[in-house]
Amino acid sequence: MAGISYVASFFLFLTKLCIGQREVTVQKGPLFRAEGYPVSIGCSVTGHQGPSEQHFQWSIYLPSAPTQEVQIVSTKDAHFSYAVYAQRVRNRDIYVERVQGNAVLLRISELQMKDAGEYECHTPNTDGKYYGSYSAKTNLIVIPDTLSATMSSQTLRKEEGEPLELTCEASKATAQHTHLSVTWYLTQDGGRSQATEIISLSKDFMLIPGPLYTERFAAGDVSLNKLGATTFRLSIERLQPSDQGQLFCEAVEWIQDPDETWTFITKKQTDQTTLRIQPAVRDFQVNITTDSSFAEGKPLELVCLVVGSGPNPQLQSIWFFNGTEIAHMDAGGVLDLKNDYKERASQGQLQVSKSGPKAFSFKIFSAGPEDEGTYRCEVAEVARSRMGSWQVLQRKQSPDSRLHLRTPAARSVVMSTKNKQQAVWEGEALTLLCKVGGPESPLSVNWWHIPQDRTQPEFVAGMGQDGIVQLGASDGRPSYHGNTRLEKVDWATFQLEITSTTLPDSGMYECRVSERTRNEARDLSWTQKISVTVKSLESSLRVSLMSRQPQVKLGDTFDLSCLVRTGYSDLKLPLTVTWQFQPAGAQDFYQLIWITHNGTIQWGDFLSQFQKKTKVSQFSFRSQLLIHDATEEETGVYRCKVEVYDRNSLHTNGPARASVISHPLKIAITLPESKLEVNSSSQVQEISINSNTDIECSILSRSTGNLPLAITWYFSPISTSASWLRILEMDQTNVVKYGDEFHTPRRKQKFHTEKVSQDLFQLHILNVEDSDQGKYHCAVEEWLLSTNGTWLKLGGKKSGLTELKLKPTGSKVHVSKVYRTENVTEHREVAIHCSLESLGSSASLYSVMWYWNRENSGNKLLMHLQHDGLLEYGEEGLRGHLHCYRASPTDFVLQLHHVGMEDAGMYWCRVTEWQLHGHPSKWVNHASDESQRMVLTVLPSEPTFPSRICSSAPLLYLLFICPFVLLLLLLLSLLCLYWKARELSALRFSAGREKALWVDLKETGSRTTRWKEEED
Repeated sequence: MAGISYVASFFLFLTKLCIGQREVTVQKGPLFRAEGYPVSIGCSVTGHQGPSEQHFQWSIYLPSAPTQEVQIVSTKDAHFSYAVYAQRVRNRDIYVERVQGNAVLLRISELQMKDAGEYECHTPNTDGKYYGSYSAKTNLIVIPDTLSATMSSQTLRKEEGEPLELTCEASKATAQHTHLSVTWYLTQDGGRSQATEIISLSKDFMLIPGPLYTERFAAGDVSLNKLGATTFRLSIERLQPSDQGQLFCEAVEWIQDPDETWTFITKKQTDQTTLRIQPAVRDFQVNITTDSSFAEGKPLELVCLVVGSGPNPQLQSIWFFNGTEIAHMDAGGVLDLKNDYKERASQGQLQVSKSGPKAFSFKIFSAGPEDEGTYRCEVAEVARSRMGSWQVLQRKQSPDSRLHLRTPAARSVVMSTKNKQQAVWEGEALTLLCKVGGPESPLSVNWWHIPQDRTQPEFVAGMGQDGIVQLGASDGRPSYHGNTRLEKVDWATFQLEITSTTLPDSGMYECRVSERTRNEARDLSWTQKISVTVKSLESSLRVSLMSRQPQVKLGDTFDLSCLVRTGYSDLKLPLTVTWQFQPAGAQDFYQLIWITHNGTIQWGDFLSQFQKKTKVSQFSFRSQLLIHDATEEETGVYRCKVEVYDRNSLHTNGPARASVISHPLKIAITLPESKLEVNSSSQVQEISINSNTDIECSILSRSTGNLPLAITWYFSPISTSASWLRILEMDQTNVVKYGDEFHTPRRKQKFHTEKVSQDLFQLHILNVEDSDQGKYHCAVEEWLLSTNGTWLKLGGKKSGLTELKLKPTGSKVHVSKVYRTENVTEHREVAIHCSLESLGSSASLYSVMWYWNRENSGNKLLMHLQHDGLLEYGEEGLRGHLHCYRASPTDFVLQLHHVGMEDAGMYWCRVTEWQLHGHPSKWVNHASDESQRMVLTVLPSEPTFPSRICSSAPLLYLLFICPFVLLLLLLLSLLCLYWKARELSALRFSAGREKALWVDLKETGSRTTRWKEEED
C-alpha cells in the first residue's frame, strides 16, 4: 500500500519514447520510509529494441561500502541474490512485481534499518548494440517508527440522549516534515463486524465525517477537535442506541516524496473503549392468568398480560414450561415453536397467538398428562436497531403458574422426549423418556421401534426389574449395542438414548411397562407410543451465491459471497466450503479454494495468480472471496459447494452427511470505457512544390493511466475517388509498419511519423510532389496491456481531414477541356486523344496517366506513360488490350484494341510537367492538369449471316445434324445400289453365258448347215 501514492507520477515514465536510445528511469529519491513497514520502488525502461518484456536486476550500495555492489533480486536469474538477501527473497519478504513488460516495482514487505542505502535498477541489454543508459539509482533512507496513539481502555455506560467525549493522544517525533491524520472508528458485535468510520481529520487538516454520520456532523451533533499538539477529542452531543459498541482512534503519519505525492509511512491504533447505551423506556409488569388445574382431554388456555409500558409498545413474548422455552413470538408476529409443540400445532392441537396489544395467548385444545407442570411467560419491549435487528429495551417475567392434572387414581404411562422435541436432525442425539404414574413398585420396560416403511416392530432395548439391560438388533442394520443406551432415571422413569441418529431411526417408538403383582396371575402392562422424525441434514441445507457486481471492469475488485442457510444452525455442525470455477468456453469446473471447518485453506493450481490477489473471509454460515485486479482469466462461471459433517464422521474421517452446490454465477470481465478524444477539425495546407510539410494529429483527452496509443496515417489522392490508402502505422509498442503502396524505399524516405509529445503526433512529408496532393487523416487507438501479457484495444477515434494543395508555379499545364463523346462498334479499335493547349518550357518533360470510370465501379488507373517514356499498366491483364503513346508534342493517345461492351464508360487523362532541379539533378513535377471526361459508347456489331446462324440454336442444330443425317442416308442408298448392282451383274453374267452357248450352238448349226450346203 506504501507505493500507491506515487503510482500516478511513476507511470508518467512508462509511455516516454526515446527514439533510438535506451533509458532506465527509477523513482526519484531520496525516499524516507519507517522501519517495520512495507516499501515499493518503481523502475522502468524505454527506447529498447528487444522483446517487449525486459528483465530487471536490483542491487544496493550500503553506506558502509558505497562502492561495493550487493545484489538483491533479479527477474532473470533465480540465483542472483547474495547470501545476505537470499533467505528474504525466498520467503518473498523481498520480491519484484511486474507492472508491465518494461516496468516493475521492488517490494520489501517489512523494512529494516539495514535496508537503507543507494538502490540501483539495472536492465540487461537486449538491443543489437549498447546505446543509452542501462541502470539508474535512488536513495532509500530508513527512519525509526516514532508514531504513538494511546487511549485508556474503559467501559462506559450512558443513557440515550447523553453526551460523550473521548480523547486520544497521537504524537510523532520524526525529524523529517510529515503530516498526521486521525480517524475515529466504531465496531459492533464484539469487533466481528467491519469498523464504521465516525469522523476523521485528514493529513490536509480537513474534517471528513463517515458515510453514516454525515447528517449528524452537519447538524453539529458529531465533531472532532484538536486540543494542543497531540490531543484529539471526539464529541457526540446526543447518543443514540446505534452508537453502542467499541470505539477507537487510528493515527497515520504521511510524508511527501520528491515527486510531490504523499505516502503513509506509519500507522497506529489505540485500545478500545466499550460504550453501552441504555435506551429510554417506561416500566411495565407481566402477569399470567389460568386455572390451577385442568382435566385430561379438555382445553387449556393461559393468557400473558402486560400492565403499563407506553401507548403503542413493540412487544415480543416467550413461553416457558418447567423452565424450558417452548414458544417464542417476536414483535413482528413471527412464531417459533420448540420441541414437539411445533408438531402439535401442525396437527391443530396447539395455538399460540397475540390476543391484544398487550396480551398473549397459549392454548392447548386437548390437554394431557404431559402438559402438567409450571408455566411462565416473559415479555420484552424491543426497538429496531440501525442494522435492522430487534434490540431489547427491557425484559420482564411473570410469576410461575403451577398446573395440576385432574386424573383418576390409576397408573398411567407418559412418553416424551427429553427436550420436548419429536423431530431431531440426522446425527443428533435422541432421548426418549417413559414415565409411569401411580404408587411406587418394581417395574420392567421394553422399547420397540416401528420404522416408517415397515409394519413389524423391532426390539430396541429392555430392562428387567432387576436392572439387567438387553439390547436388540434388527435384520439388515447394525446392532443397537454401540449406538443405544437404556437407563433408569428413578423408579418410575426410564430413559432410552440413541447417541447418533440416522434417517432409518424415524418412525414410531413404543414403551411397554410391566408390573408383577401378587394378586394377578400375569403381569400388568401399560403401553404408550410417540412418533419421532429424523430430518435429513441435506433437506434444509440451502446455499446461494451472490455478487454485488457481476459486470466487472478490467483491473477492478469484485467479491463473491457464498451464503449457507440451514434449519439446524444451533447444532454448530462443522462444514467445509469449496469454491469452483468454470472458465469461459470450458465444460468442466475446477477447484479454486477448499476451506475446512477449522479455517484451513487449500488452494487449487488452476489459476496461478489467483492466490496472490484473493482475500478469503470465512464465517459460520458465509464464505466470501474478494478478488483484486480482475483479468480476463477470471471471466467464467463460479459456484460454491458446501459439505456438512457430524461430530462422529469428522473424527473418523467419514463421508459428509450433506452436500449442496449453489447455483452458478457468471462473472464477466469487461474493458474499461475509453476516454480518447482526437481533434476532428479539418484544415487546408497550401505549400510550394518540392518543400517539406507536417500533418498534425492532436490528442484532446485520454483515459487514465497513460495507456499506450497506436496511430495510423491515411491518404486519399485528389485524382481518384478510391478508398483511403494506408501510409504507415506506429503500433502501441512503437513499431512502425508501412502500407503496401508505401513500402518502397523512396516512399519510406518521403513519409515518416514522429511523436512530438504525449498528446501530439506528426506525419513528416519530404519534397512534396503533385502526386502528394490529397486528403490526410490519422486514426488513433488506445490499448491496454493485460496481466497475462496480451494487448486489449479500448477504443479508437479518427482525426479531421487535412487537405494538402500545391501553390501554383510559374509554369502551368493546360489540357484541353472540350467535352467529347465517342461511339465505337464492338470488336473494332478506338483511339482517345488528350491534347495540350500549349507547351511549357522547352526543358520540360511530360507524363500522362489515363483513368477510366464506369457506373458503380469507381475510378481505375489504366496506364501511366512516365516522363522518361517508361510505360506502366494499372493491371497486368491490360497489356494486350491497351496501348498508350505520344503522337505529337501536344497530343497523347490511348488506343483500345478489340473493344468490348465492358469498355464503355468515361475516360480522361492527367498530364504532369516535369523539370530538372537541384544538384545532383532531379526531375520534379511542377504542375498538372486533368482533361474533361470523354464518354465512350460501345455499339453492338451488325449481325452477319454466320452470326445469325450462330445466334439461332435450332438453326445451328439443323445445320450441324442434317448433313450427318443426309450423309447417312446417302451411304445407305449407295450401299443398296451397290448390292443391286452386284445382283444385276450376276444375272447378266448368267444370261451372257447362256446366250454365248446358244450363239455357239447356233453358230455351230449354221456352220454345219453351211458345210452341208457347200457339200451339196
